[in-house]
Amino acid sequence: MPTPTTIICLLAFLAVLAVATGDGTTTTTHLHFYIHETFAGDNATTASLAPSPLAVAGSNSSFGSVGALDDELREGSDAASRYLGRVEGLVVQADLGNPAAAWTLLTLAFAGGDYNGSTLVLDGRVDFGAAGDMERAVVGGTGRFRRARGYSLMTKFGNPTPNTGVFEMDVYVTTMA
Repeated sequence: MPTPTTIICLLAFLAVLAVATGDGTTTTTHLHFYIHETFAGDNATTASLAPSPLAVAGSNSSFGSVGALDDELREGSDAASRYLGRVEGLVVQADLGNPAAAWTLLTLAFAGGDYNGSTLVLDGRVDFGAAGDMERAVVGGTGRFRRARGYSLMTKFGNPTPNTGVFEMDVYVTTMA
């Protein structure tokens, strides 16, 4: 006769298996939007949290510096375009040889429309100094994007003012039913 602990473990395993397998149906969604960032001033959406410990020692390095962001997610490149939510995250300068490269962890938090209350989580290394797209992995999500996988491509769209930047982003998300 199995023990109660064995039965509980077996039931937990079967529940996890049922959730993990779903019915196998996948849906791919393409999202297109703009990230509006303010670097300085009273309405700044970025902040430096910790300077490089190497810079403190007299070096010109930015390695190890940490920043946070809480940018606006909008439908268009114009700051007056429809508000979609926030882009919240961390940026860590994690490349000793390239001060423009950083590890980023971003949460796209949707506030309205079909995706209201849902989030997507993006993770990856980006090189802000390189030409072309900056690619990150979609590593998860909540709400409509539960169990999401995919990738995002981001390019710098422009600088409407000296203190602001706009980035264009395409996200290709696959979710499983």
